[in-house]
Amino acid sequence: MNTLFMLSLILYFIATLLRFAGAAFRKDLLKRLGRIGVILAAAVHVIYVVWRGIAAHRLPLANQFEFATAFALMVALFGLILAFRGKKGMDWVLTLCAPMAFLLQSYAALQPREITELMPALKSAWFGLHIGSAALSYAAFAVAALLGLRYLILEKKAEEKVLKQMDLLSYKLVSFGFLMLSIVIFSGCIWAEQAWSTFWSWDPKETWALITWIVYAIYLHQRLRMKWRGRRMAWFSLIAFIFVMFTFVGVNALMSGLHSYG
Repeated sequence: MNTLFMLSLILYFIATLLRFAGAAFRKDLLKRLGRIGVILAAAVHVIYVVWRGIAAHRLPLANQFEFATAFALMVALFGLILAFRGKKGMDWVLTLCAPMAFLLQSYAALQPREITELMPALKSAWFGLHIGSAALSYAAFAVAALLGLRYLILEKKAEEKVLKQMDLLSYKLVSFGFLMLSIVIFSGCIWAEQAWSTFWSWDPKETWALITWIVYAIYLHQRLRMKWRGRRMAWFSLIAFIFVMFTFVGVNALMSGLHSYG
């Protein structure tokens, strides 16, 4: 399993270099090779996650390492889905998603990789829905933030049509991520009542998940009610993602609570 994990990390790195080189030198061959690299990396990554789940006899989402590698995989899969099923010209999404998947997988590589038994509180039917939805929401927010960054970089260079495409896609990803995060919070409340006899305990992870939810609720309000578009929403998606990453990494590093296991 460790060999597969490291192979996926190396393939993400190679794919990132090829995609960047292809974009910098405008070489379609390098871009295509980079796309193949992302496909291979994601395929190896899927095999690794499935193998780990079989070995652990559970969904591999029980700790920070497992969540981080699932997060990375979701980002890569989002990129591939958008590249192959999106409108013509969406292949550029892989140039954003490959480095993000590599960075997340690198973070995972720094975490303890031992397969451990689930805590009694985690042995619940809510386990997969709650944590799986979190991985999906974080990945959607990550890709939306990357699109915001690309929008800001290309704002004065790209055609209006391309900018609108990025803006709309970012909004759709935030909407999906918001839905998944809502599921995370509501399923977590029900699970917490079953495990700890309270729907809400103001645990740091819970609190920051709620803060993140509020931030993205404001994003959607500004988009739908105030008709914000373009540059402002690109900045908003980037700043909002800081809250996601603090909830993911910062809370575990700086605070202790009921969610300290992951």
